[in-house]
Amino acid sequence: MTSESGRPLSARLADAGVDRRSFLRFCAGVTATLALPAQLAPKVAYALDKVDRPTVIWLEFQDCAGDSEAFLRSRNPSAADLILGMISLDYHETVMAASGTAAEKARDDAVAKGGHLVVVEGSIPTGIPGACTIGGKSAEDILREAVRGAAGIINVGTCSAFGGIPAAGPNPTGAVRVEDVVGGVPVVNLTGCPVNADNLTATIVHHLTFGEFPARDRFSRPLFAYGQRIHDTCQRRGHFDAGEFAEQWGDAGHRNGWCLYRLGCKGPSTFHNCPSVRFNGGTSWPVAAGHGCVGCSEPGFWDTMSPFYDRLPHVATSGFDLTADKIGVGVLAATATGFAAHGVGKVVQHRVAAHREKQAARDQAADAEDAADAADAADNEAHSDERTGEAR
Repeated sequence: MTSESGRPLSARLADAGVDRRSFLRFCAGVTATLALPAQLAPKVAYALDKVDRPTVIWLEFQDCAGDSEAFLRSRNPSAADLILGMISLDYHETVMAASGTAAEKARDDAVAKGGHLVVVEGSIPTGIPGACTIGGKSAEDILREAVRGAAGIINVGTCSAFGGIPAAGPNPTGAVRVEDVVGGVPVVNLTGCPVNADNLTATIVHHLTFGEFPARDRFSRPLFAYGQRIHDTCQRRGHFDAGEFAEQWGDAGHRNGWCLYRLGCKGPSTFHNCPSVRFNGGTSWPVAAGHGCVGCSEPGFWDTMSPFYDRLPHVATSGFDLTADKIGVGVLAATATGFAAHGVGKVVQHRVAAHREKQAARDQAADAEDAADAADAADNEAHSDERTGEAR
C-alpha cells in the first residue's frame, strides 16, 4: 500500500466511502477518547487532513492474534478505513496479501525508509532458540531490525507490553516484553487482553496530530486510557458503596447487577478505561456482561491476578465505614507495596499463593480485620497520591 502524497486524508477517506461529516464526527470522538478539550477537535481534523499516511509495520510473536482480531473489528473508523486512509499498513502477516519473500521485502523496504511505526503483538521468546522464526530470522532479530529508524513502538496487548500469559510461571519459552529486547525508541503500551481498538486508533491519531505519543504513566501506558482504576468509573460502584455484593454466580445480587468484588473482581486494583470505552463497537465490557474484571491490563497478569474468582487480597466489606476510594487503596496496599504501585515479581506471586491457602481462615476472621483494613487504607492514601503524581 503506497502513500498518495499531496492528497488530504479527507479525500482519501471519501474515496473509501467516508464523507466529511463522518470524518469530523470521528475527530470529535477521538478527541473525547484522548480526554482533550472539545475545542481541539478542529485542530485534530486539520492535522489529520494535512498529514501523509505513516508507514506501519505490525509484528506478531507469541500471541493469540486477539489484538489483530480487535483491530479488524475496530470502529470509528473501521479497520478498512484505517488501512486505506490513516495509515499505510505495509506489513502484517495475518491480513497482507503478499507472502514469502515478497512479504519480507515489503517489511524490509518499509524499514529502509525510516520514520515508521512498529506495532508489536505478543511476547518475545528468548528461551527457545529459533522460536517464532520467519524467513530464517528469530523473533529477536526481526524485532531489532524492524525498530531501526522507527518513530515509535506501539505494544498492543499485555503480552508485548509486559510478557503476558506466555511469561507466566514457569515461563518455559523465556518470554519477555519488547522493552527487554530493544531500546532507544519511544514506546507506548496499550495493555489489555486484547487491546481496545479505540485506544489504538486514538494513540495513532495523537501521534499524527502532535508528533508524539500521549502522556504516559510509569509503565508507558497512555494516561487517557489508564489514568483511572476500573473501580473509579464502574457502573456497579454504587452497589459497592452501598455494600451490595453478589455472593454467588446467578444469585439475586448477581442478576440485579450488584458489585462483583466478592466473586473476584480485580477492578479496584486495575487501571483501564473499559467502563467508558467498552468493546464490540462500544456495546459492552466484561463487568457489564456479569463477569468480574481479571486485571488483564496490569503487569504480571495471570500470576498476580489469579485465582480469578478469589478476592485478591481479602478486604473485609462488612460494616462499610470506609469509602470506596479507601477500600480501593486498601486492596492495592494489602498485597505488597510493589503491587500497590503496579509492581510485580516473585514477592507478589508468593503472596498470591499464601492468600489462596489461607482464604477460608481469612473469611472467618473478616469482621476482626475491619479495623486493620481501615488503618491500612488511611496509611496508604498518601502513597496513592504520590503514585498519581509520578504518573503525571
